[in-house]
Amino acid sequence: MPSNRIELPRGFRWAAVKAGIKASGRSDLAIAVADRLAAAAVMFTSNQVVAAPIVVGRRNMAAGAGRVQAVIVNAGNANCATGPAGIAAAEQTCAEAARLFQCAPEEVFPSSTGIIGVPLPVERLVRALPAAAERLGNNHAAAEAFALAIMTTDTKMKTAQASMDAAESSVRIFGCCKGAGMIGPQLGPPHATMLVYLFTDLQIEPAALRGLLRPVVEASFTSISVDGDTSTNDTVLLLASGASGVRWDALPRSFQDEFCVELQRVCDTLAHAIIDDGEGVTHVVTLEVTGAPDNAAAKRVAKSIAHSPLCKTAWSSADPNWGRILAAAGYAGVPFDVAEVTVSIGGVLVFERGARATDYDEAAVHERMKQRTYTIAVDLGAGQGRCRFLTCDLTVEYVHINADYST
Repeated sequence: MPSNRIELPRGFRWAAVKAGIKASGRSDLAIAVADRLAAAAVMFTSNQVVAAPIVVGRRNMAAGAGRVQAVIVNAGNANCATGPAGIAAAEQTCAEAARLFQCAPEEVFPSSTGIIGVPLPVERLVRALPAAAERLGNNHAAAEAFALAIMTTDTKMKTAQASMDAAESSVRIFGCCKGAGMIGPQLGPPHATMLVYLFTDLQIEPAALRGLLRPVVEASFTSISVDGDTSTNDTVLLLASGASGVRWDALPRSFQDEFCVELQRVCDTLAHAIIDDGEGVTHVVTLEVTGAPDNAAAKRVAKSIAHSPLCKTAWSSADPNWGRILAAAGYAGVPFDVAEVTVSIGGVLVFERGARATDYDEAAVHERMKQRTYTIAVDLGAGQGRCRFLTCDLTVEYVHINADYST
C-alpha cells in the first residue's frame, strides 16, 4: 500500500538495487543503514528448519548486544537448506557490509526470502552492495525502494507510518513488510516468507525495545494466516535510532501508551496488508473467537478454523457451510459444550446453542460472504478468553501459484 507521506524516522537511510537474484530482473537487494548504532529487537520463526540468515542473525544479535548498524535483505533466494556454504554466504555478506559501513560484522543483520534449497550466489550480492550504498537516502523514494525490493510473490508494496508529537520534538515510525504465501507465522524470542522491518527514531535501550515488540507481534503478525505454513525465514525486526532525542525512560506514561498504540496500529496495518495480498485471495476473513477458557485457547480455535481446507474452500465460493466452522472448532483440542456455542457469519446468526439458528437465512449469509471482507464470530460460552485472527480463502489461483513455484 502507498505510504501516507508522514515524515520518516530520523537516523536511517534506505536503498535498493538489482543484484541479479530474482529471475524477473527486478530489484532484489535492499539495505537499511542507521547513522549510528541502533537499538534492535527481533523475533524469528519458530520452525526447527531455519535459513542461514536466521542462524547468522541470531548470532549477530547476541554478539552485538542488540545493536544494529545495517540491514541487508536479498529477495529471490531464501538461502535455506544450503548447508555450510549458505552460512558462509550470509557471513560474507555481513563482512562486506561491515567494511562498507565501517562497523563490526556482528552489527549487520542479514535476511533472505525466496525459494528454498538453491545456493545463494553471494558474489552477486557482494558486487551489488557498493552501488546500493551509493543510493542510500532518507526520503520516501528510498524507503519505498527498500519495501519494493524485498517482495517475491507480493503484488503490491506494503508500508505503514505513524508520528507522535512529544514536548519539543516528535517520534516517528515507519514499517514495511513482504509476504503473500507460506504465511502462518509462529514467532518466538531470539532463537514466500514474512519479513517485517520496523524503524523508529525513539531513544530506547534494546531490553526495553524487546518488551515493546513481543505484545504487538502477538496481536498482529502471529494472529494471521494465509495457508498455515510457518516459513523457515520469518523475521520481525524493530530498530530504534534514537535520533529524535526523545528518551523512552523520560517519557510520561501517557506518551508511552500512545507510542505502543501507534506501533500496534502500524503492525496491524501491515499484517492486514499481507492477508489482503495473499496468493489467490478473494476474501479476507476476520475470525472473532470469544468465550474460550483463556486467550491461548481462543487462538487455538481460531487457528483450527483458519487452517481448515474445508472452511477455506467454502469461503472462496461464499458457501455458508457453517458446519465446517463448528467442526474445526471442535477438533482444536479446547473443551467447550456445543450447547453453549453461537456462530454468526457477516453479522447473521447461523448457529445457536446446539442447533441451526431459528431464523437462519442461507441466502442472506451467502450475500454477506460475497463481500471482500467479513467477520465470522464464534462464541464458545466457556470462559472469558478471546482472540481476533485474520485469514483468507483458498482458491484455484493459490494452487496454480504454488504448484509450479520452483519452475
